[in-house]
Amino acid sequence: MNNISILVVDDEEEIANLIAIYLEKEGFRVIKALDGQEAIHIVQTQIIDLVILDIMMPKLDGFEVTRLIREQHNMPIIFLSAKTSDFDKVHGLVIGADDYMTKPFTPIELVARVNAHLRRFMKLNQPKVNQQSILEFGGLVISPEQRTVTLYGENIDLTPKEFEILLLLARQPKKVFSVENIFQQVWGEAYYEGANTVMVHIRTLRKKLEEDKRKNKLIKTVWGVGYTFYG
Repeated sequence: MNNISILVVDDEEEIANLIAIYLEKEGFRVIKALDGQEAIHIVQTQIIDLVILDIMMPKLDGFEVTRLIREQHNMPIIFLSAKTSDFDKVHGLVIGADDYMTKPFTPIELVARVNAHLRRFMKLNQPKVNQQSILEFGGLVISPEQRTVTLYGENIDLTPKEFEILLLLARQPKKVFSVENIFQQVWGEAYYEGANTVMVHIRTLRKKLEEDKRKNKLIKTVWGVGYTFYG
């Protein structure tokens, strides 16, 4: 689970630390934020798989944070709040949260809910595979056997290396591949100074996939590490 990142947002640092202890015991990577603005910055700059979110926070409350996250992302969001009214629970779920727990809470139950939502989310976001191993991600269709790629029904003309990079990333969504790893697997050569070669191919691939027009990018840069496919 160490490749799963969970964002815990709570202005009570003791609660955030307690949640982090239990989640890290499960093998999750935990990032903490103490206010709504910091949470939005983290979601915009890092790959987050699930958010645990308080409502009453400075700068931006949990409802507004959820609204902003839902403009671009669909990862599970669990509210963890001292607000216990039915109105708050319903409002939280209506604006985009997947679950709502009230404080005080049982950490073991929270971990169980986290695992349940992640299982469901990962299952729903696996690429659809038919007998020909065709990969489908929304409007993007990759056919490994025919070596073709279409985007919303339009053929995308990729070079052999661009196709191999896309296929490598798409076959293991959300796995982060280093530049060295991509070069070795696609070019089949020992890595020396292949970073620029990979970056140029990624840049061209993004342009052909019209990434500049997408709110949710298919190929994401993990700064200082490499690239990942987030279909």
